[in-house]
Amino acid sequence: MTELWSLENEIYDSGICPLCGVDEAGRGPLAGPVCAAAVILPRGTLIEGLNDSKKLSEKRREALYDEIIDRAIAYGIAFASVGEIEEKNILEATFLAMNRAIEKLAVRPALALIDGNRNKGIAVQSRCVIGGDGKCADIAAASILAKVTRDRYMLQMAEQYPQYGFDRHKGYGTAAHYAAIREFGPSPIHRMSFLRKMH
Repeated sequence: MTELWSLENEIYDSGICPLCGVDEAGRGPLAGPVCAAAVILPRGTLIEGLNDSKKLSEKRREALYDEIIDRAIAYGIAFASVGEIEEKNILEATFLAMNRAIEKLAVRPALALIDGNRNKGIAVQSRCVIGGDGKCADIAAASILAKVTRDRYMLQMAEQYPQYGFDRHKGYGTAAHYAAIREFGPSPIHRMSFLRKMH
């Protein structure tokens, strides 16, 4: 559990403070926005079960979501819309969502730790951490806030567009989702650039 803090502790020990972790959810789906979150946890905070959101059950993520929000010094959650994904591209739209999430932080981070290997579009001082959602507490926390927020949004969309089954696959390209697109055509929240490869 404490190894989730090893990288952040090294950075804190070098005098850089505070740190925020940033991650996104929804880069891959065929429908819906991309969501990003930025989180500043108090240094050394141990949250039982904190891990990369993809390794957790939905129920566990929901419980952790509330605990992270209760215990964070600051957090921000933001979207980039389907229109923005189409107009720019998914990578640029992801940076847009990340920058919006960082801007919402009540405390300005000295350094943002970005999950992944690209950070050139980030507006504040930042560093990439590959596999960060399994290595850094702040990024793991951000991954959970982003995933839960996006999943909740897709559940609302499932009520609006029930024929696509968004409540089950959250917009990802499952066989059932592709079949629904073939049958009903794309909805207003589908990413047309992601559907070009469909046959």
